[in-house]
Amino acid sequence: GADIVLHSLTKSINGHADIVGGVIVTKTEEMYKKLRPMMITVGSCMDPNQAFLVRRGLKTLPLRIDKAQDSAVRIAMFLEKHPKVAWVAYPGLESHPQHELCMRIMRGPGTMMSFGLKGGVEEGRKFLNSLRLCVLAVSLGGVETLIQHPASMTHAKLSPEARQQGGVTDDLVRLSIGIEDVEEIMGDLNQALSKID
Repeated sequence: GADIVLHSLTKSINGHADIVGGVIVTKTEEMYKKLRPMMITVGSCMDPNQAFLVRRGLKTLPLRIDKAQDSAVRIAMFLEKHPKVAWVAYPGLESHPQHELCMRIMRGPGTMMSFGLKGGVEEGRKFLNSLRLCVLAVSLGGVETLIQHPASMTHAKLSPEARQQGGVTDDLVRLSIGIEDVEEIMGDLNQALSKID
């Protein structure tokens, strides 16, 4: 296994987008003792309220992940068949090149997916601006369904060439499924997709 594992507490573990934090897990106590002085020096100690909020999120983590993951499978299948979607990358789909590996080693395919919109940057903007339930966000992995179009949001300042070089295509949409009703999420995606050419 790994000697050191890093987890973001800001995302799904906390789940409510109301803290910033992370955790380092070491394989051995010896490794922990090597890292501890640096942790103290840089002040990586969480305040008590943030720690309380993370514990609160941990209590519902399995319920939130199970619900969101079940919805994610249905949403990925819906998007894969949609005429305005060029491609879907989600390991829960049989079409994904690592589907069998995912099903063998993971408890489920997760709540995150990417898909490609037919059209360019402007169609991506139009799609996002038409959403009513899904929330635009640059940090994904919360209790609500979060979505972003990197070419018009997080990577908009980069040239098209720089984005392409980094694998950020104009059609790329990132989607983090939350715990809302799956039919409502699909309905929102469908009505927004109907607005693009």
